[in-house]
Amino acid sequence: MHLELRHLRTVRAVHEQGGLARAADSLNMTQSALSHQIKALEDQAGVELFVRRAKPMRLSAAGMRLLRVAEQVLPLISAAEAEFKGVEMGRVGRLHIAMECHACFDWLLPVMDQFRRAWPDIDLDIRQRLAFTALPALTREEVDLVISSDPEELPGVVFHYLFDYSPTLVVPAAHPLAAKGYAEPQDLASEILLTYPMDRARLDVFSDFLTPAGISPAQQRTVELTDVSLMLVASGRGVAVMPDWVLRRHAANPELALLPLGQQGIRRKLYAAVREADMIYPYMSHVLRLARTEPLRMLREPAQ
Repeated sequence: MHLELRHLRTVRAVHEQGGLARAADSLNMTQSALSHQIKALEDQAGVELFVRRAKPMRLSAAGMRLLRVAEQVLPLISAAEAEFKGVEMGRVGRLHIAMECHACFDWLLPVMDQFRRAWPDIDLDIRQRLAFTALPALTREEVDLVISSDPEELPGVVFHYLFDYSPTLVVPAAHPLAAKGYAEPQDLASEILLTYPMDRARLDVFSDFLTPAGISPAQQRTVELTDVSLMLVASGRGVAVMPDWVLRRHAANPELALLPLGQQGIRRKLYAAVREADMIYPYMSHVLRLARTEPLRMLREPAQ
């Protein structure tokens, strides 16, 4: 027996309307066309599905069994159609984010909190452990947005500029570099450098400062959390380099000194990489706007 959705809708309509004429009207069909459809369905089933001699017309025992199928299937189809319509209109979708910037959690989480309130039907997730393969994951459609400071030429992918930031050295307030006012690469050769757990090529302090000068720190120690790193720096157990928007709220801490890398400092740009085809969705434009403004708000906050 070959069942189609129109067959299930016919069975339900006749049951609900109690007759061919009203059922045909509800289905936007002529009564003759509906009669032919019912006969073809009964021929396929090999049993009578409707008791025609009853007034009003009603379903037979076999028809009632088919009605139970219709009552299970048709609501699922309607829900799927509504979801597809939501996707088409940009209300429903997926936003899975990966980062090549460990410290970005500090501003990305407030962004995501604002976003979920505005777009409750978007499947939102932050994908961890993709730091070294985030952009390939974007092209494979495993994630939908990548935060990166290293734009690449990738087919079908566009990099949207978010904001500038300055990698900044943080040392204990009594450290000799605090009096100097800035750091040169050789100044870190004798230091324990506290870094986020990322590949050196993805860390600004190496890619833009130490590696070009051929310098390595005396020791490198990875620390997951920003606040833990700053506690270790304050206790004299190492130095760290973090974005200026991370350190802004700690600028007034008397136990810490914040210094530029080099006399002129270093400026870097952060981008959001997305698939070009996904820019048709209004929620994608919204998350990009939030991603541009939240770090600037953090920089404007009074230092604590």
